[in-house]
Amino acid sequence: MDNISGVISGLFESATPYKNQKYSQLKKDCVGANRLFEDPVFPPVASSLSYTGYAPRDIVWKRPGEIVSDPKFFDAGASADDFAQGSLGNCWFVAACACIAEDKSLLKKIVPDFEEQEWSKDHKYAGIFHFHFWQMGEWIDVVIDDRLPTRNGELVYVQSRSKNEFWSALLEKAYAKIFGDYDSLKGGQAKDAMVDMTGGVGEGLELKDYTKTPEDRLKLFKILRKSKEHHSLISAAIPVTSASDMEAQLSCGLIKGHAYSVTAVKKVRLGKGLMSHFNKEKILMIRCRNPWGGTEWKGAWSDGSPEWQQISSSEKKDMGLTFDEDGDFWMTFDDFLTYFTSMDICHILNTSLITFHKSWKEGKAFGEWKKEKCGGCPNFQTFLNNPQFVFDVELEEDEVMVSLEQWDKRIDKELGKENDTIGFYIMKADVNRKYRMHDKLEKVHSGTYSNARNQFSRLDLPQGRYCVIPSTFEPNYPGRFLLRVYADKSPDLNF
Repeated sequence: MDNISGVISGLFESATPYKNQKYSQLKKDCVGANRLFEDPVFPPVASSLSYTGYAPRDIVWKRPGEIVSDPKFFDAGASADDFAQGSLGNCWFVAACACIAEDKSLLKKIVPDFEEQEWSKDHKYAGIFHFHFWQMGEWIDVVIDDRLPTRNGELVYVQSRSKNEFWSALLEKAYAKIFGDYDSLKGGQAKDAMVDMTGGVGEGLELKDYTKTPEDRLKLFKILRKSKEHHSLISAAIPVTSASDMEAQLSCGLIKGHAYSVTAVKKVRLGKGLMSHFNKEKILMIRCRNPWGGTEWKGAWSDGSPEWQQISSSEKKDMGLTFDEDGDFWMTFDDFLTYFTSMDICHILNTSLITFHKSWKEGKAFGEWKKEKCGGCPNFQTFLNNPQFVFDVELEEDEVMVSLEQWDKRIDKELGKENDTIGFYIMKADVNRKYRMHDKLEKVHSGTYSNARNQFSRLDLPQGRYCVIPSTFEPNYPGRFLLRVYADKSPDLNF
């Protein structure tokens, strides 16, 4: 893309004040009254730490100026090093943030007017900060005060490697505020946090689907490399087989149940000196980052391993190679596929993603499964009572992406609610169809149903009219959803 920053900027709309808290007015009031902001919506109490109302007694809420003598919002800019996971099991969020921190275009949208939020006399520090998040099709502006949970004078949760830098801890607090408390951030999928910070579309990949043949592996590598080239955010994880496996470290240095951010995907040329320019042999490599920081891959091509002697200094420079104990490490793509089993990708669409020559057009529909329109999956006779949406494929054949997202129920965790099991069904429709379907026609696609926040499918569809029906698995589970369909030509959603 010639102007990727401009395209990305177009994805972000003006943000709606969350809980009607208007940052500019609140800060102005605090500065005028010469007082520091105290957030009444998310106060420094036990219920802000856990929806159960229980919190360790040794937690003390402190402002950054009470933790260090010279606090900064950014210290030498933003980077993945600014996100070291604390005592909260939210590596999915940390991995997503590490990806965001590497993309300055996205960062400026999530952290609005960050220059003004820096500590200085000119910017009139008032203990108030704000961040933008995307929630079900809408950008919201979340205001917080800067009182942070500490233990023995140190941050309990996310923290930067620089003790003076606090933007990452403040971002985490703003995200916790949306879901009601810090504890609600335990467990999740990195793609959900990525979507919340970009408005992009989340896609989950099971790597076993791409490891059957060398051609499959190469196809996956190309998908990941193109995705990184076009500003997609990527994370990867190693599964756990039991509760005792969670965050267990393997002998190779990798950690089970962890969400690693993928920060680079490259073909690396082997050889040194003049011969490297004529050597056609290349190795497929991938760079990952551990949200904990120091613990890294210990196998071939790990930091300081002898394999690095096989490539030139210029190639190392081009890779941005360092051997710091910072959680960043390179490994071969084959080794990566040996250990990692699933990946999350957040596509920043309406840019040329997935393929070089495609500009995605979006069809978007906000909906609600109400009692009379909540018919359950195709197993039930009431299935066709669900909301229905028709879209057209205008090209002879087109790659179509369908994303169904439900309202994240972790917001209502204190009510004992969990995400519903959702999915969608696509069938062929009559070319002149203008009204609801009352009979099932030719099935085109029926994805799996799960309680994940998002369901995603990528399909090659011939020219024609189609009907997509989003549903919960069982009838009578009301809720809100966002359906998005992407194609080369505008796939307007009707009904």
